Amino acid sequence: MDKAGLRIGVLMGGPSAERDVSLRSGKAIAEALLSKGYHAVPIEIWLPTRDELKSADIDVAFIALHGTFGEDGQIQVILEELKIPYTGSRVKASRLGMDKVASRKLFKKAKLNVPEYYVIENGTRPKIKFTTPIVVKPSAQGSSVGISIIDKVEELDAAVREAFKFGEEVLLERFIHGSELTVGMLDDKPLPVIQVVPKRRYYDEVAKYTAGMTEYLCPAPTTEDEARLAQDAAVRAHNAIGCRSFSRVDMILSGDKIVILEVNTIPGMTQLSLLPKAAKAAGIDFPELCEKMLESAFNNK
Repeated sequence: MDKAGLRIGVLMGGPSAERDVSLRSGKAIAEALLSKGYHAVPIEIWLPTRDELKSADIDVAFIALHGTFGEDGQIQVILEELKIPYTGSRVKASRLGMDKVASRKLFKKAKLNVPEYYVIENGTRPKIKFTTPIVVKPSAQGSSVGISIIDKVEELDAAVREAFKFGEEVLLERFIHGSELTVGMLDDKPLPVIQVVPKRRYYDEVAKYTAGMTEYLCPAPTTEDEARLAQDAAVRAHNAIGCRSFSRVDMILSGDKIVILEVNTIPGMTQLSLLPKAAKAAGIDFPELCEKMLESAFNNK
């Protein structure tokens, strides 16, 4: 890629509950691109208008915005209107990645396993349709925001109220027992499988972003067949919603079955994040990873 004169705006921050993570991701990306000789400019945003982005005078946008506005297609729409190339998935895939209900329908269509679940809308009283434990989560959030795991029916109402703070739809899903795996995708190909072993009950915000609270096993201590199964499922999930170049696919290995949880179209890029760990296991250091992700902006897929 010709680096000369290319002004890269690393867009970070945003209005979502994941703003702080986005800022850490964006700063790390900007530093990595600078180390590779790119003219990278960190741009902290809230809810930029078309005119604000135009006035930033950038040639390429490296999107490091997590959650609402960054991962749901909104920023991608503006960048396409301005004809500014941007990293990662396009509008439709971004929207699908954030919408757990819509994406799961496509996963099922692709013959992938998903947890048993049902959806409730704000103002609707939830009913228990399967045995506890039950996972309660907003239908359009990331980084474990608003998620609870309940063991007693009496805990349901409080968990649902918490989830509704982050959206108008909430998923109630059957808790899947098994090993939590994640597979990073880069250049539309799977990276080594990581097993996530949190020191808390599940991989919540504290476990994700507090050093020492989670053990990451990479490559995961699976059999070769299990690893191939996980990577194959990741490729199919990535393709099912139309991702471009990179993503991170979260799943559970339950017995001999892979159950897809979600696809993250803009994975975290902090020191504790999973995509950089998987890339490192494949011999790709952080600056090279950022450079490969940057190249996706010029992929016409």
